[in-house]
Amino acid sequence: VSAAREEVPGRRGYPGYMYTDLSTIYERAGRVEGRNGSITQIPILTMPNDDITHPIPDLTGYITEGQIYVDRQLDNRQIYPPINVLPSLSRLMKSAIGEGLTRKDHGDVSNQLYAKYAIGRDAQAMKAVVGDEALSPEDKLSLEFLEKFERSFISQGAYENRTIYDSLDLAWSLLRIFPKEMLNRIPQKIINEFYARREPTDAGQESEDEESDDE
Repeated sequence: VSAAREEVPGRRGYPGYMYTDLSTIYERAGRVEGRNGSITQIPILTMPNDDITHPIPDLTGYITEGQIYVDRQLDNRQIYPPINVLPSLSRLMKSAIGEGLTRKDHGDVSNQLYAKYAIGRDAQAMKAVVGDEALSPEDKLSLEFLEKFERSFISQGAYENRTIYDSLDLAWSLLRIFPKEMLNRIPQKIINEFYARREPTDAGQESEDEESDDE
């Protein structure tokens, strides 16, 4: 690109001022007369050879307030939407979650899910090398979590109406795969309150089933 414009090339032949040019696009402010508010841009990028270190997606990640990484491997496994949570992020999340906004366990649950998913991916890579027999019991729990997390938490129906509270309850049902002692990213007080909790609908259904059995 730089050579075509007869300029000194930067990284991978792109101009050295690419960061500045991209920031003027992504951080452009817009005004509508007589109205308040802001404009949110959601740029969609394709990465050459799925290379996230390519200058355009790499610099975009530095400029924008977050990114959602769509993974080809998850898509090939029929996970929809195929979002890889490990490279995805939101720099505004902390100011929009927690007690009074979503739920007080939101941040801790998010951190624990992220950590367990990363461990599960590592265990999956290890299994491909050493086989299932060489895995520890903890590794096998991580693999179980990995499969259920991708199939039931990340994957959603196109018309599924899942609230943030539904997602948090689902997250706890997945974290119960592990003993309490292995949930090292969640304060003990939060674990005591939410670990043993079951969804009210399930409890109500169970009580109804018990009553019908008694009859």
